[in-house]
Parts: sequence; C-alpha cells; structure tokens
Amino acid sequence: MRAPVIFGVGLLFTAIVTTAGQTRDVRPRSDGWVAPAKEAARGNPLAGRADVEAGGSKVFHQRCTICHGDDATGTDRGPDLTTSRVQAQSDGALFWKISSGNTRKGMPTFSFLPEPQRWQVVMHLRSHGRSAAVSPWLATRVGRK
Repeated sequence: MRAPVIFGVGLLFTAIVTTAGQTRDVRPRSDGWVAPAKEAARGNPLAGRADVEAGGSKVFHQRCTICHGDDATGTDRGPDLTTSRVQAQSDGALFWKISSGNTRKGMPTFSFLPEPQRWQVVMHLRSHGRSAAVSPWLATRVGRK
C-alpha cells in the first residue's frame, strides 16, 4: 500500500520540477510592420466611450485569443500585445494592423469585421496595457521605480 503512494508522490514531484523550469514560447513581434503615417494618425471615434469597451473584449475572445492568449500576453502563434512597444503605437496604427493583417507573418486580416468592432478591439488592447502597467504606489512598495 505504501509503495503506490510513494510512487505517486514521486511522480507528482517529478512533474512539478519538470514543468517549473519550462518557459512559455511567445512569438516575437514583427519590427518592420509599421502602419502608414496617414493611418497611424487616425483617432479612435469610440475613444472615451466605456459603454462600448466590453464589445472589444467579446470580439477579442472570439477572434484573437487563439494566437494572442486570453490575457493578450502572447503564445507561440502570436506576440504579446501588452508590451510597451505595442501599447506605444497609436490607436490608428493598431486599427490598421487589425484591419489589414500581415499574412506573411501569420496575422490574418479582420477587415471583414465592421469598423466599430475593430475600434472596440483597439480599446480592449488598451485596457490590457493599463492592467499590465505597475502603479507608482505599488512600484514604491516593491522597490521598483
């Protein structure tokens, strides 16, 4: 009776140690993929409308999580969208990338979605950037500045 229990505990320990050292593979961002200046200058017509932001979450979870993950931090199929390099892009640039895609790098085009839905996805991406940022208050508490 003790042998199966000891074996089970040993197997569990081995599984924990094996997976603890693994890192998650996240596809790197395509640095050369830049929106045209005219498109990057576009403003989000839905900006400031908290009442429509939830729609972006719904579309993101229907269309984007397979590659970018539920929390937008990326997978082996799509890059992390919460990084400062992505979040620093204008709403217009993100809208253009969502709309036109980059099929050579694996990003499909979503121009078939109505424009308001694409703008809502941009709003949703912004919410991930806000949640990923460390507040100044928290930073001082954990020794980061």
